[in-house]
Amino acid sequence: MNSKLKNEQTDFLFEAILTLKTKEDCYRFFEDLCTQPELNAMSQRIVVAKLLHEKTVYNEIVKQTGASTATISRVKRSLNEDTDGYMLAFKNMGIKVDK
Repeated sequence: MNSKLKNEQTDFLFEAILTLKTKEDCYRFFEDLCTQPELNAMSQRIVVAKLLHEKTVYNEIVKQTGASTATISRVKRSLNEDTDGYMLAFKNMGIKVDK
């Protein structure tokens, strides 16, 4: 885990997120918390991660998500790092994870 991310404010944010029970709760919370472009960017990244995990090629990911190749490369780097955050989420969502 990146120790630069860990602080009281981020802990408080994560505690708040962990209280959310439904998608509707999430929509309400994230509409207050984020701008639409911020939420769209986060949503795009997790879809890019899923497509990369499924071995989808860059051109197809661009076509499906509209993500730039820079964004796809950034997400790919995250998938190759030791944090395994995407894989943890995918596993918890019932998506088959090989790691």
